[in-house]
Amino acid sequence: MRLGREVDYQEAWALQRRLHDEVAAGGEDALLLLEHASVYTAGTSTQDSDLPTDGSPVVHVDRGGRITWHGPGQLVAYPIVAIGELGVVDWVRRLEQAILDTLQPLGLEVERVRGRAGVWLRGEGSPILGGHRSRDRKIAQVGVRVAGGVSTHGIAINVAPDLAEFSRIVPCGITDAGVTSIAVERGSAPSVEEIGDAFAAALLALGVAAVAGAVPAPASALSSAPVPVPAPASMEVAA
Repeated sequence: MRLGREVDYQEAWALQRRLHDEVAAGGEDALLLLEHASVYTAGTSTQDSDLPTDGSPVVHVDRGGRITWHGPGQLVAYPIVAIGELGVVDWVRRLEQAILDTLQPLGLEVERVRGRAGVWLRGEGSPILGGHRSRDRKIAQVGVRVAGGVSTHGIAINVAPDLAEFSRIVPCGITDAGVTSIAVERGSAPSVEEIGDAFAAALLALGVAAVAGAVPAPASALSSAPVPVPAPASMEVAA
């Protein structure tokens, strides 16, 4: 489902929970593609020292990881998928691979960094020299929750957002690296929609059939009342 731009986080979260229950009951997997209205979300490992320095409100969520920002100029993708016997860590690695396969054709030298989930560009020299390229830079985040064998939450790729929004927090709890975007690294960027299409195609190539549902959502898709978070045993993994 394509949910469009400026999507309210709480409404999208409620939709994820509803779809989770449907998939857990044997329904088809789904993929949500969207841009959120500006919001800070804090995962289950967030520390007080990570929180916004200006007192901005924060939505505390049930995914793994720490605090991050979502908003205009950033692709967010929520695959609501029954992962079967794949395993949570392998599922996260598959999401990372889809991000790599999305960004590498743009000429970006993206990679994984040992000990840190998500997708990165490596620093090019001593921090003493200054400049945004001197440190490792995170361009995409991964944070999921798997309950009852079904994954919620997902990934975010910085296409052309206002990176100043990250300066009010400690993004993902990481103090010794930076945050970047496609636009910063290349001088320009495709549209968020184009990156969404490329990510969906990358997931499909990796065998995630949920992308077949990545079509415009009905106008009523976000109007449903929130559904309680399902109770089965869960695991959170994040970047």
